[in-house]
Amino acid sequence: MTYSLPIETDRLTLRRYVETDYDDLLKLQSNPAVTRFLLYDPKTPDQVKESLAGRMADVPMDAPDQALTLAVILRETGQHLGEVTLFVQNFEHQGGELGFVFHPESHGHGYAGEASLALLRLGFEELGMHRIIGRLDATNSSSAKLLQRLGMRQEAHFVRNEFLKGQWTDEAVFAMLRDEWKLHTSTTGS
Repeated sequence: MTYSLPIETDRLTLRRYVETDYDDLLKLQSNPAVTRFLLYDPKTPDQVKESLAGRMADVPMDAPDQALTLAVILRETGQHLGEVTLFVQNFEHQGGELGFVFHPESHGHGYAGEASLALLRLGFEELGMHRIIGRLDATNSSSAKLLQRLGMRQEAHFVRNEFLKGQWTDEAVFAMLRDEWKLHTSTTGS
């Protein structure tokens, strides 16, 4: 599958990570407030180096379990705001998964929505995905609201289905089909 990078939106550039993004990624992945709802605890500098190496790799997105993680940069200032990820969740059935993680100081400006919308477009229009989901800790109401604003609908609420960070957690699953994407973009002009 082919796709074009970087992706430019009204205010943002979504691009592959580069080595000079290390400090920004460390700030993101080592922050307990950021990792609170993620599957991992705050990372050490060595763990972030490994993470950065994976993010810099070329990902063809043509096989199961591949993930494309892009740095989200505010074009006006060059500031690293966070990252968005598109996972190949089920290759055979053309399924993807959307993820996003942003620095706390960049919350509330619409950056996550703008970047996520661009990644949905990539998944549906360039990679030909049939269905894209978003999974999250059910107590993460801010992320749930973002997925709803993107036009995704909640499909499931799994009660205490994952044991994370020493406790059972609920998981919410949102989804959008390619047909719904087309309808959403035609009615919103996104």
